[in-house]
Amino acid sequence: MYQEFGLFIAGKWERGPNRMTVPSPVSEQPIGEAVCATRADTQRAIEAADRALVHLRKMGGFARADALHRIADVMTARADEAALMISTETGKPLVQSGREWGLSVDQFRWYAEEARRIYGRVVESRVPGGCFEITKEAVGIVGAFTAWNFPASLPARKIAPALAAGCSIVLRPSSQTPGVAMMMIDCIQAGGLPDGAVNLVVGKTADTYEPVMADTRVRKVSLTGSTRVGQQMIRDAADTVKKVSMELGGNAPCIIFDDADLGAALDACVPSKFGNAGQVCVTPDRFFVHDSLYDDFVSEFSQRAKALILGDGLHHKTDMGPLINAARLTDVDAIVQDAIASGAKLETGGKCATGFDAGHFYEPTVLSGVRDEMKVFAEENFGPVAAISRFSTEKEVLMRANSSPMGLSAYAFTQDPARAKRVVRTLKSGMVGINSFALAASEAPFGGTNFSGLGREGGAEGIEDYLDTKLSQIVF
Repeated sequence: MYQEFGLFIAGKWERGPNRMTVPSPVSEQPIGEAVCATRADTQRAIEAADRALVHLRKMGGFARADALHRIADVMTARADEAALMISTETGKPLVQSGREWGLSVDQFRWYAEEARRIYGRVVESRVPGGCFEITKEAVGIVGAFTAWNFPASLPARKIAPALAAGCSIVLRPSSQTPGVAMMMIDCIQAGGLPDGAVNLVVGKTADTYEPVMADTRVRKVSLTGSTRVGQQMIRDAADTVKKVSMELGGNAPCIIFDDADLGAALDACVPSKFGNAGQVCVTPDRFFVHDSLYDDFVSEFSQRAKALILGDGLHHKTDMGPLINAARLTDVDAIVQDAIASGAKLETGGKCATGFDAGHFYEPTVLSGVRDEMKVFAEENFGPVAAISRFSTEKEVLMRANSSPMGLSAYAFTQDPARAKRVVRTLKSGMVGINSFALAASEAPFGGTNFSGLGREGGAEGIEDYLDTKLSQIVF
């Protein structure tokens, strides 16, 4: 797989001598060896992107839209192959991988149409005979950096709007999941875009990140990653005054009010919490359950978690795959043990899964009696750990839910429309789901507030970060 592709620069695959091993999170054995970019390779990718800009702008929005639809067509035809690659690199179940690739196709479809709708406006001027014309132009070269947990949808959220806007792009995916990005780039070739419109480099930070951040021709950078990395990127971008947009960490509250449909809440909460082994930035981390439902919720949630089948995501019966690597396994266990030592009650799970010869498997874990100051509540656990606490009043729980510096997503279950509106108004979060976790869609703006990020991906808003606004006034 990796040998078939490699780096993608100026419209061609390159297979250089520098290689890195990509391990399986299931077997811990090598999946293969991916080509690593040198600093010079990344510089060539930037130069190719620079040359492509003029050609992308000449294409116009309608031609770029047609190219994006062609890409989506090829991606659709290769869906099964792509799902297999996603599950191989991440370990997540095939059904989740297929859904992710489908959402990625949606991004190209949506932004194909947005490419036709890059609107300006005309404003009457105070100068006699004059008017202001406001137009939108591509910001320029984009540097895109993506995480491993959604190796298809995260690149798609950046590539599709960039191309729709007329920007060229240098993509640097996670070194833990490079194959999925390679497959997507292979599909993108079907679009008939100018050579250099999309470039792919994989490798060390010094060789792939630093050249992008230092080059003044790169006018925007987009990151999906941790808050710590995002803070550093903002500092680095300041030196060349690049636009930045980033989707960072979360620590989502999920409030189960006394009037919630308990069965429906459980049906939604359990698969959402343990999807992708909890390695999801918008997954519910902090469960606040009303006193009247607390005991039943904890009991049933624990039983459902205990019944989940762990295993290789390539096996169709698997409900939950492994964590991505040994470091993640260690971090998750440390958070769980800290909570237990601090007084939380372990309802189920709480240790590395047995019965596997290899792999980074951790049991689906449920903790009750959790207090707000515990690390498992105060920080994003990014693992298969459900931390549950009880509450008594709406005022109390909303204050506690807002106590985190993060603000990516938040959820509540209630059957009271008036309460739902109050909750949406009060929660400090970029996205709020009421009786639903379905926030990630191509037609909707995805992103957070506070320490959870800047900008939006998806929706009509998603293309704005790839455009500059130009004002002109012509008087005769």
